[in-house]
Amino acid sequence: MESIESILNDDFIGKTVTIHGWVYRIRSSGRITFIIIRDSTDIVQCVASSSLGERYNDISSLTIESSLEVTGQVSKDERAVTGYEIKISDFKIYQRNEFFPITKDKSDEFLLDNRHLWLRSREFTSILKIRSTVFKAFADFFYNNGYYQVQGPMMVSTATEGGATLFKLKFFDDDVYLTQSSQFYLETMIFSLEKVFTIAPSFRAEKSRTRRHLSEYWHAEGEAAWLHNDDMMNVEEKMIEYIVSEVLNKNEKDLKLINRDISKLERIKAPFPRIKYRDLINKSREFGMNLKYGDDLGADEEYNIMIHYEKPLFVTNYPEELKTFYHLPDPENPGEILCHDLLAPEGYGEIIGGGERIWRLDELLERMKKAGLPEEDYYWYIDLRRYGSVPHSGFGLGLDRLVNWICNLNNIRDAIPYPRTVRRIKP
Repeated sequence: MESIESILNDDFIGKTVTIHGWVYRIRSSGRITFIIIRDSTDIVQCVASSSLGERYNDISSLTIESSLEVTGQVSKDERAVTGYEIKISDFKIYQRNEFFPITKDKSDEFLLDNRHLWLRSREFTSILKIRSTVFKAFADFFYNNGYYQVQGPMMVSTATEGGATLFKLKFFDDDVYLTQSSQFYLETMIFSLEKVFTIAPSFRAEKSRTRRHLSEYWHAEGEAAWLHNDDMMNVEEKMIEYIVSEVLNKNEKDLKLINRDISKLERIKAPFPRIKYRDLINKSREFGMNLKYGDDLGADEEYNIMIHYEKPLFVTNYPEELKTFYHLPDPENPGEILCHDLLAPEGYGEIIGGGERIWRLDELLERMKKAGLPEEDYYWYIDLRRYGSVPHSGFGLGLDRLVNWICNLNNIRDAIPYPRTVRRIKP
C-alpha cells in the first residue's frame, strides 16, 4: 500500500500500485470515469473504464467522500490535477455515501455545526498539518535548549490572571476553577529543574466575540530561573524564528494550498524590534490613532499598529496598573513593570505575554495587598519567595493565535479543529 504523495514522481511510471482514500471529486463521461482520490498526503486522478466489466457501474456511481481502495498502473499526464494518474485495474469499496452534506454554498454556521465533516477539506487538512508542525517545533526548540516539559493541573483553587474570567465548577464538595494559565505551577518547578515548559489547554470565560478569542485554547508556557526580562525576549524571538522556519521547511505545499504569501514568513528572523509602551503610545499617532498613556491595547488597537510592521514587535514596560500583580516593577522607571507582549505582524496582534516575576517576598506581599488578594489563598506561591528565591522570567504563548497568524486566517476559530467560544460548544 502506497501513500498518494509517494507515487507522484517519475519513478512510479509504469508500476502497479495500490492506494486507499476517499473520493474527492468524480465525473463520468460514458465509458470512462475520472475519480480524484485523496488521502492524508495528497490527491491523484484515477481512471476507471468499461474494461472493468460489470463492476464499472459500481465505481462510476460513487459519490464524494465514499471510501475505497484502488489498484492500477501509474502514468504521467500533465492534464491531471497533480500531473499523474492511475488506470484502475481493481478496486474495493469500503463505504458508499448516499450524499455528503458539505458543499461550497454552505454558511459559516453550517460548516461550524458540521466541523466533524468540514475538517476533511483540503484547506483545513493543510491548516492541521501546519498546526502539527507548530506544536512539535515549539517543544523541539525547548528540548534542544535544555528545558524540561512539565504539567500542571487543569482544576485550580486560585486564579492566575484574576477572577472575572474564570470558569467555576464543583470538585466534590469544593468550588474550583478551570485554569487560565499553568504559570504558577511552572514557577514551582524551576527550583528543581531550572528551565521548564508546558503545552496545555487554558480556559477563559471572556465574552469576547473578536476574531482572535477562544474560551478554550492551547497555551504554550515557559519559565526559567536566572533569566531577566530581556533574556526571556531573546529566547522567545529565537523560538518564533525556529517555529516559522520549520513550517517553511516542512509545509511549503500546505502554505501554497491555503494561498499564504510565503515571502512574508521568510522575513521572520530574529532579532525583533522592541519598543516601550510609553513610546508606542506616542508613535501610534503616526498611525492616526488617538491613544493616551494608560490605555490598554485591545484587538483593534493592536491591529491598527501591526498592519505597519513586517516582523513581530515586542512592547515592553507597560504601566503597573495594566498588568497582574506578579510582574516585577522596573527599578529604573517607577510605575512601569519589566514585562513584554509580542505582537504579530500583518495586524494579528498579541501572541505572547511574558515578563520578569517578582522574586522578593516583601515586594510580592506588597503587590498582593495592593491587588486585594488574600495571602492564605496563595500560601504555596508565596512560599516560593521564602525558600531559595531567585530572579526568574516566563511567558505564555497562544498556539492557536500563532497558527492563525502563520496561516494568515481571517478568524482564530479556523486555526483549531473544534473551537470553543462564547457562542459555540458543539460539535
